[in-house]
Amino acid sequence: MEVHWGEHCQGFAAAVSEDQVCVALASHDPNLRLEDGLRDLPRLNRQLQKAEPVTTERGAVTGNRRLRSVWRGNVALIGDAAGTVDAITGEGLGLAFRQAVALAECLASGNLAPYQKTHDRLALRPLLMARLMLTLDGHPQLQDRTLQAFAERPQIFRRLLALHLGSLPPQELVWDGLTLGWGLLTA
Repeated sequence: MEVHWGEHCQGFAAAVSEDQVCVALASHDPNLRLEDGLRDLPRLNRQLQKAEPVTTERGAVTGNRRLRSVWRGNVALIGDAAGTVDAITGEGLGLAFRQAVALAECLASGNLAPYQKTHDRLALRPLLMARLMLTLDGHPQLQDRTLQAFAERPQIFRRLLALHLGSLPPQELVWDGLTLGWGLLTA
């Protein structure tokens, strides 16, 4: 996947077959259309000059939403109903499936209480990655410095990618003896 930052949007391009690419935009402007957004992303726009659309443009609201509770009594929520993670992470369905497995285990035991803790643990990694990507939005100097750091020290990018894919737990995110830690706060 390629990520492109513009003044008014972020653009994403990912190959879906040998001759097709999925292009997506993220913007605070709900009226921004793909054609207009591409003008804000000149490099991506140049790459797509000869491309022909094969589907109609689609869109949806995306964002991060964390619920205090995802169960009460004999009712439990999974997937987007249980809180959302920004679509940039690509975690929506995978997260819903992992939540469904956790919920099924709780249903089998007859106790839904452990589901809340498991749900929060499952949502943490994609939520952190979405917040990291959104922090870069609208901060060109931070974007440039981040890409420069990735180029100078590729192991940083490799470790962040491993974190995103779930093969590296957040508590093991270490570079040159420096461990990065964080916590989530809710209002």
